Amino acid sequence: MVSHPASGKAPSPASPPNSLSPSRAADFMQCPLLYRFRVIDRLPEKPTPAATRGTVVHAVLERLFDAPAAERSVRRARSLVVREWERLLAKRPELAELFTQDGRAAPGEGAADGTELAQWLARAEELVERWFSLEDPTRLEPAERELFVEARLESGLRLRGIIDRVDVAPTGEVRIVDYKTGKAPRPQYAAEALFQMKFYALVLWRLRGTIPRRLQLVYLGSADVLTYDPDENDLRGVERKLLALWEAIRQATETGDWRPRPGPLCGWCAHQALCPEFGGTPPPYPLMIQPRLPLEPDGGRGDGTGSGTGTGGEGGGHS
Repeated sequence: MVSHPASGKAPSPASPPNSLSPSRAADFMQCPLLYRFRVIDRLPEKPTPAATRGTVVHAVLERLFDAPAAERSVRRARSLVVREWERLLAKRPELAELFTQDGRAAPGEGAADGTELAQWLARAEELVERWFSLEDPTRLEPAERELFVEARLESGLRLRGIIDRVDVAPTGEVRIVDYKTGKAPRPQYAAEALFQMKFYALVLWRLRGTIPRRLQLVYLGSADVLTYDPDENDLRGVERKLLALWEAIRQATETGDWRPRPGPLCGWCAHQALCPEFGGTPPPYPLMIQPRLPLEPDGGRGDGTGSGTGTGGEGGGHS
């Protein structure tokens, strides 16, 4: 068993993938080797302050709706930040390593500006407060929050993910909402950002038979809201893309040929020490070369859905 140099911990036992989530689909499109490290090898990655803050902010925005509409105030939301941080820390004590005893970010793990813990929490409070300038929670009654969805396509491919919020209008129209604690992408990258939302729309369509009326990305880092109204052609196109993507994943799984794809995000990758592009050597391929990877094998979740935070930016650890 190979230990991961970043954490010193042995990875979980390897197994072939049996489903796709938006995060893992994006991983493969970004870099097949990154997908292998996360899904096949299941190499651990240290949490980052940015992604951890995203997790806390998501938890606050979810829990705020537990209160009656009239009590969903900025003050209440800000007060939930420390509470949700402490709740997360109780579940994941290793997050304490993000900060040293004097409250400063640990070497190599701090946010870009090396803020102290109090400032890290203050930044989370600022993001939560900014949300109130983009949406009015006193006028919202989400039908679902943190909704885990899973659907099997006619081909047998299973799709799964976690949707931050689902709103249903009195007339029945469905809106899918996702919170991002980072900044909105440049226009030329908007399609990549919407891919995740179209993925969720496809899953809900297959589950419930109705195409969501609107997809909405709420960027707290830049106070932007990106919306898109999908149609059937959009979602059928996403389905074709996912099937082609899964075929590529199947071929790589069967042959063990996972090639790195260098790009601008390499600087944030947690696995540079194992990447040939940086002079590293991947661990031995842990799976048997097999004649065919089935679309729907037996077994549990195998795509890393909800497995934790990714690299680069504040995503809240959502798929």
